[in-house]
Amino acid sequence: MLKIENLSVDIAGVQVLRQLGFELRAGVCTVLVGRNGAGKTTTLRSIMGLLPHQSGRITLEGTEIQDRPSHDRAKLGIGYAPEDRRLIGHFSIEDNILLPAVALKMPRAEREKRLAQVYDFMPELVKLKARPGGGVSGGQGKMVALGRALMVADKVLFLDEPFQGLAPALALDYARTLARLRDVKPELCMMVTESSPKLLDSIADETLMIERGAVERR
Repeated sequence: MLKIENLSVDIAGVQVLRQLGFELRAGVCTVLVGRNGAGKTTTLRSIMGLLPHQSGRITLEGTEIQDRPSHDRAKLGIGYAPEDRRLIGHFSIEDNILLPAVALKMPRAEREKRLAQVYDFMPELVKLKARPGGGVSGGQGKMVALGRALMVADKVLFLDEPFQGLAPALALDYARTLARLRDVKPELCMMVTESSPKLLDSIADETLMIERGAVERR
């Protein structure tokens, strides 16, 4: 489904990813594990086109996408929930969720259909939909970011450190939500980055370890 080959990325003259390579398959949840600074966030941001790469190939279903702008990658069905959520504080929660669909000029009927699916999957967001993005807790913000990513994630979903900063109870709730997602969208290709992957043991199919910008299968 999604293949990364010899991906190298420099940031401010420092090599962060070193000929990175792995393949993600449809219906498989892969956990990318590494300490802080190992290259987890850089990996996802590079795949999404948010960071430039020095070399390497990224292919989605055989089509090269490494030189396409980030919005084109979203249009191809890749959703991304960043570690810091990045909600727009003065937008309502519903507007934050709809943002990628609006940016991609998705037809209104399709936007409404996908929004209804997000609310059906995460009914807790219905109660928050009129609240401003700057008025939710960290845990609620993580759920909003997941809902926003699901608006476009037809094929691939990337979640960057979704449990970071969550209280244990909220972390368990989020883990249960991901387990439900696997039931609702069994064909979805998913990658989750984590420093400590214990909460993902029940849904992880594969685990990759990243250290100094290189990946090995565990």
